[in-house]
Amino acid sequence: MEMKGSRVVPTDVDTTWRALNDPEVLRACIPGCESIDCVSDTEHRLAMTARVGPVSAKFTGRLMLADIVAPRSYTLKFEGQGGAAGFANGMAKVELSPVDGSTRIDYAASAQVGGKLAQIGSRLIDGAAAKVADDFFARFVERAGGPAPSPADTAGAPPPELASALRTMRIRLLLAALIVAGIAIYWWLQPA
Repeated sequence: MEMKGSRVVPTDVDTTWRALNDPEVLRACIPGCESIDCVSDTEHRLAMTARVGPVSAKFTGRLMLADIVAPRSYTLKFEGQGGAAGFANGMAKVELSPVDGSTRIDYAASAQVGGKLAQIGSRLIDGAAAKVADDFFARFVERAGGPAPSPADTAGAPPPELASALRTMRIRLLLAALIVAGIAIYWWLQPA
């Protein structure tokens, strides 16, 4: 499965990067996301439930980040297991760029699926993956594009180096979760 896209978020690159690296923002934006746990600065675990038509399954996955150039780009590698539904492995390249005071997010993902999910028609899976991506970005734009924090809200903020590392991690988690969600939907749509 191949998936490419581009979205514009009405915030600057730094704000978008921070939001993409915030586990709470990601958890709220990824459809069906139950948890996102940090294993290390470059590895995260994700649990989510996905539903396609009458089929519902719980997936667990591992996301690894590489080639990080904060706050501009990274490569996300993922592995996901859905029990009897199947598995997915893949990677995504994500790039952020400024566009008239907003941020353009470009992504290109490729995935391999197996098990029952691999038997679902690619058109159904691609459509379901696109719907998950649309839902995610709609939620993300709403959360990330909210009002800027006041100076009082940032008084207890972590040091810039730590904040930058946390932002990078959150963005990677977000992208990994999106990829895992797309793969999960693809698996469910495969014919038995």
